[in-house]
Amino acid sequence: MRRRFGLRDRVMLAYGLLALGLSGVLALVTWSVVSNYLTNQRISSAIVETSDNKTTLHYGLYGLTSSCGPVRRLNEEPDCGTTVALSPARVMDLVEALPSTDAAAMLMRYDGAWYTVSASSSDIPADMVEAAASGVQVDRRIEVDGDEVLAVGVALGRPGEAFFELHPLNRLDKTLQTLKLTLILAAIITSLLGLAVGRLASTLALRPLAKLTAAAAAVARGRLDARLEAENDPDLGGLAQSFNQTAAALEKRVAADARFAGDVSHELRTPLMTMMNSMQLIQNHHAELPGSVREPLELLGDDLDRFRQLVVDLLEISRDDGGDQGSRELVRIGDLVRAAADAAAGREITEVAPDAADLTMEADKRRLERVIANLVDNAEQHAGGCKGVLVQAGGKGVVIYVDDAGPGVPEADRDRIFERFGRGSTTPDTPPNPHRTGTGLGLAIVARHVEWHHGTIQAQSRPEGGARFTIDLPAKNP
Repeated sequence: MRRRFGLRDRVMLAYGLLALGLSGVLALVTWSVVSNYLTNQRISSAIVETSDNKTTLHYGLYGLTSSCGPVRRLNEEPDCGTTVALSPARVMDLVEALPSTDAAAMLMRYDGAWYTVSASSSDIPADMVEAAASGVQVDRRIEVDGDEVLAVGVALGRPGEAFFELHPLNRLDKTLQTLKLTLILAAIITSLLGLAVGRLASTLALRPLAKLTAAAAAVARGRLDARLEAENDPDLGGLAQSFNQTAAALEKRVAADARFAGDVSHELRTPLMTMMNSMQLIQNHHAELPGSVREPLELLGDDLDRFRQLVVDLLEISRDDGGDQGSRELVRIGDLVRAAADAAAGREITEVAPDAADLTMEADKRRLERVIANLVDNAEQHAGGCKGVLVQAGGKGVVIYVDDAGPGVPEADRDRIFERFGRGSTTPDTPPNPHRTGTGLGLAIVARHVEWHHGTIQAQSRPEGGARFTIDLPAKNP
């Protein structure tokens, strides 16, 4: 099943995407500006170096070839005399004597011949040679022996003569590659920081909502006195006030209903006792009654028993809803569970593990005994009998298992059976479930009393078949 993003995840993702977008734009702008600047600087420095070397060659070549002395200006022919031809060796010496700051190779086309240092004339494209020889300064990226270089060509002086330098670009490429990786890494780090900031911001922003959720959950569990702290924030103060007013009104309503249920239950006890005594008196003369009366009398007796149990359960529920705090005292859990379970079953069914024999806790004996008795009664009357009660150390301190021999509790009903009058769902395809019989208050009382002791209870499947109720309570060694 696909996981749905919560509000916290969406806020965090929005911050991360915003950080990624901003860092991406900034990285692209930075890359464009810096790479263009570095490239232009490299081209400019290569052109300047090539021009300086060309000037040196110009004076060396044409100053020596004039019989009237050196020329007065660049590209100016001598005024008189005849030229003195330089030997190829002398021309090559002039080329090799040029300073090479970062040029990988130098090439000169002079007097119809090529003079090269660390290069071949075939490395220069023909169109660049023609352009430079015609007096046009050219520069272009070319590939020489698998490496990219910047070729710069300038006119040397006379038509058809030119000077070229090949400048390596490996350092520039490495610098640009390092810049690219740095910008990508910076964008990734910025995005991660954006996610972290989004997580923090969503946590801070949703903290009041988390408090509201916790308070609402506490009210749902029966803690009707749960309230939200007053907020100074004008946007959240109204929410806390409205929730507190609603919770207070609900608490008053529940308290009033509990008092009403308690009063009704108390009022019913007297006529109920009268009816029970009368029924007992009639049953004592069961043999004297005609046969046509005995069967209705038995049905009436069963209904009176259920009515009596309902009144007792209603009194217990109303006592809790009315705010009865009970009394806590130090009890030995194993002994209390053994006494309550064996008494409810009418036989010995309790096993206390050695590691739980001395465990104690601050408990309300009446409530805890009622928890064990209700679970054992439920197993005995509605689930084929109680298979056993086990007490052992674990969980929060002590874990109590109550097993029955019934068909088990369907997974869909494992929470519902702890609700008031909750007996699970029924459909035509659902097999009969013994836990749906009875008044529907016994397990609700169990859940309330376990929670009162700061414990938890779960309905599970017993490995050997049937249902297993697991109670986890805080306990300590004496």
